[in-house]
Amino acid sequence: MPLSRRTVLAATALSATALPIIASAEKTVAQANPGAFEFGLGSADLTGPAAECGMMGYSQLEQTTAGIHLRPRARAFVIGAAGQRIAFVVAENGAVFGSVHAAVLAALARRFGDRYTEHSVVLTSTHSHAGCGGSAHDYAYTLATLGFQRQVFDAEVDGIVEAIIAADADFAPGTIALGRARLHNASVNRSRAAFDRNPPSDRAVFPDAIDPAVTTLVFTRGSREVGALTWFATHNTSMTNANRLISSDNKGYASYAAEHLEHGVRHLDGPGYLAAFAQTNAGDMSPNLNLAPGDGPTTDEFDNTRILGERQYAAAKQAAAQSITQRPAVASMLCYLDLAALDIDGRFTPDGFPRRTSPAAAGISLAAGSVEDGPGLPGGPIPEGVRNPLVDFLGGIDHPHPAWLADAQAPKAIFAPLGLMPPVPWVPNVVPIQLIRIGGLYLAAAGAEFTIVAGLRVRRVVAEVLGIDLDQVLLQGYSNNYHEYVTTPEEYDAQHYEGASTLFGRYTLCGYVQEFTRLATAFANGEPVDRGPAPRDISALQPNFATAPGPDATPPGRAFGDVLTQPAACRRGERASVEFVSAHPRHNPRRGHTFLEVQRKTPAGWTRVANEGQWDVRFHWRREGAVSLAHFTWDIPATAATGPHRFVHYADAMMVDGTVQFVTGTSAEFAVT
Repeated sequence: MPLSRRTVLAATALSATALPIIASAEKTVAQANPGAFEFGLGSADLTGPAAECGMMGYSQLEQTTAGIHLRPRARAFVIGAAGQRIAFVVAENGAVFGSVHAAVLAALARRFGDRYTEHSVVLTSTHSHAGCGGSAHDYAYTLATLGFQRQVFDAEVDGIVEAIIAADADFAPGTIALGRARLHNASVNRSRAAFDRNPPSDRAVFPDAIDPAVTTLVFTRGSREVGALTWFATHNTSMTNANRLISSDNKGYASYAAEHLEHGVRHLDGPGYLAAFAQTNAGDMSPNLNLAPGDGPTTDEFDNTRILGERQYAAAKQAAAQSITQRPAVASMLCYLDLAALDIDGRFTPDGFPRRTSPAAAGISLAAGSVEDGPGLPGGPIPEGVRNPLVDFLGGIDHPHPAWLADAQAPKAIFAPLGLMPPVPWVPNVVPIQLIRIGGLYLAAAGAEFTIVAGLRVRRVVAEVLGIDLDQVLLQGYSNNYHEYVTTPEEYDAQHYEGASTLFGRYTLCGYVQEFTRLATAFANGEPVDRGPAPRDISALQPNFATAPGPDATPPGRAFGDVLTQPAACRRGERASVEFVSAHPRHNPRRGHTFLEVQRKTPAGWTRVANEGQWDVRFHWRREGAVSLAHFTWDIPATAATGPHRFVHYADAMMVDGTVQFVTGTSAEFAVT
């Protein structure tokens, strides 16, 4: 992908007409039913093609999918009070591009009319770098996937919409409580020298140069807790750029621990407890505690993913244990900004002079990448002699830039003038900002990776305008679109990776502070806000140079579903494995289904006990010519029931005539003792 690991996405956006503005927070409280909120919870699979699909985040052409570690999901919370409602979705992917945001809103409008609008829908990403790429309409974010990938786009849109539909169907009265905790061993500042350039008053808020705040909403019906939504700032990147298994990473494990280990939920089995772990201002927060890829707290990326997830889940439980029931109140408001040409009043700039943002430009440090992430733009990660057909089609990445852009972006040394490159700018410049209220919690949402001090400055102005405490406001990053980083002007001057990835220049944050002030003022007064410029739609300009797989084949004398390596008897705590003759997963990604079931024999018949949506199961795919092989492992839990077990594999094979046929295979029985 074009812009390094954190650089993971962006999008076009939606061009709908302005929609009614929801009443102000105070008016909502006055009208609210003091008895209870109403809410609904829903979840759906987001998994894209598990083979030969470029992955989103690290921008490595050679990092393509080759199996599944932990299926990513979309978790939706529909929350209502006093006749108003919002839909808040946490997607376990690299980012929510504007393309996906627009398509989700269009699908919701077709199904629900004006029940869910651009004002009331919040789509936010956990920012995993171990998912499928290619859902963006912006070229900078599809270079490493060789263009737009329809299967990935459909998986994300359909999964998010299905989660919201499920939450809407679950809508019923309940209570929501708000709790807080602190977590100090799940993040580290990956750009400490830039952080230290900020004024003492900012640094004093974060004495350890991290944001340790954990914020949790607890959803209860009657006496039963049915879900939780937790925010904590750390990158969801415990998995490295050497990994090729689709994974929801550390935040995905936190959800898995809450849902499966604590509450016994098995996805695909129907509704159950729902736990989502969302981001805030995680721009300079790394989970790699030793500041090297896959390093910290151990040197094993799978162990790190689990440990960082466990720590977030434990902190969420601590926050929930001291939560306070909230008075029913819901409100939301959204507008769009043109970050390429935003005039900024001197009240919001460091020197008091009026300033202006500029068209997007990537700095040299972005192209070089970060110490822990590896190479950045595909001018760096492409091995010598390897060509990127999408880059060639677009005319190359090394475009000259005018002197005025260099002046506007100073002190950035420009690598690529992304906002001026043909045929259209390679990143979005018209992006939404949004304010949301849930009880006593307020979210300032934007589609970027804000550093902790950048997030602090937005939170301060929102809190001041609304007349509330700073702790009541979170910066909700990675929302509704994506355009890289937002640093403070002081951090920008250091031109580290984050500053070089602040695409619209030194005063980008100043523009955000100004516009959130404007939005918060309208929000507080219950007044309409100008919608702003319409996002562009370049869906018709989406080339794809990825090679589609051809018909599947089998080894001589073998058929689809045949077992090549049978499982052996195992004890609890050991690893069972099996290998099947399979088919290319791109012929059917099987989103919402499964490639494997681990089944146990019971008096009532064979019962599923695990699949690749669970931590203990891994799916490794490989190809030998036109033959696909599926290797599965199951780390047998210490609590597993003993007795006969078997593996059952499902796939969809393309025949020589182009038709696709469902195939299955079943292993021999093996004993678990």
